[in-house]
Amino acid sequence: MKTVVVLAGGDSPEREVSLHSGIGVARALKEAGFVVKVLDPIKPDFPGKLLGVKNVYAVFIALHGGKGEDGTIQGFLETIGLPYTGSGILASALAMDKILSKQLFVSAGLLVPPVCLPRDLPLVVKPVHGGSTLGISIVKKKAGLTAALDLARKYDARILMEKFIPGIEITIGILGNENPRILPAIQIVPASGFYDYQAKYAPGGSKHLIPPELPRKWVNRAGEVVLAAHRLLGCRGLSRSEVIIDQKGNPYLLDVNTIPGFTATSLFPEAAAAAGISFGELTRQLVELARERQ
Repeated sequence: MKTVVVLAGGDSPEREVSLHSGIGVARALKEAGFVVKVLDPIKPDFPGKLLGVKNVYAVFIALHGGKGEDGTIQGFLETIGLPYTGSGILASALAMDKILSKQLFVSAGLLVPPVCLPRDLPLVVKPVHGGSTLGISIVKKKAGLTAALDLARKYDARILMEKFIPGIEITIGILGNENPRILPAIQIVPASGFYDYQAKYAPGGSKHLIPPELPRKWVNRAGEVVLAAHRLLGCRGLSRSEVIIDQKGNPYLLDVNTIPGFTATSLFPEAAAAAGISFGELTRQLVELARERQ
């Protein structure tokens, strides 16, 4: 029997989401015929417990944010020689750092929201590291800037301010290694008007439209941008990116997530399902891609 170790939990602010992802992934892998061992990296003697698992076929990383997504855990797994799902050390680190990744995207000619000064309202304030929209605020009036900065600093000492781009938000997933495929795009319609943490993970927090209510050529162009960003960072296995499409059809790349969620409301599994890939088959494919990547 093939044993897959699922890593879930961790010590980032996205710990609870990671635990839910881990539960879903573990269940799907068991149904696919794998022996599954779930481990939490912050538990005592995690390295010893991982090394004690015999005949590990692959490690499925279901960690979000922090050391689970920034290349740290990937470096550890590289050191001990275990194949793992998702991107490697460098791609993980670059994608997690919103400033470094933005600089790479700009150098490659990809359209991104420009960095701006506090006086350039409306703007978006976000921590440089992190995910799940934690610490991000849209500031439309000067009076709200201080609170937005204070919120962002709770998650990171480094802060990024970008010009607010009005438009339609879509998300696009990429699946594969050497010849990755673009999964169906999903239009995000948050109930609150802002796709924040609550909108992402609470039932009914947002509506997902497949396909997006946009001209097909606009969506296709966004897919090309997302695939270019995935390749530019050196991502492998999977990624999911957010894009804002303005009124002229211009796709503004917001970020690249190397370990998207696998919860009941997560977008990457939903996009895969729209492509005819069940949740169980998706987890199996990611395990095999991890083996292929090694």
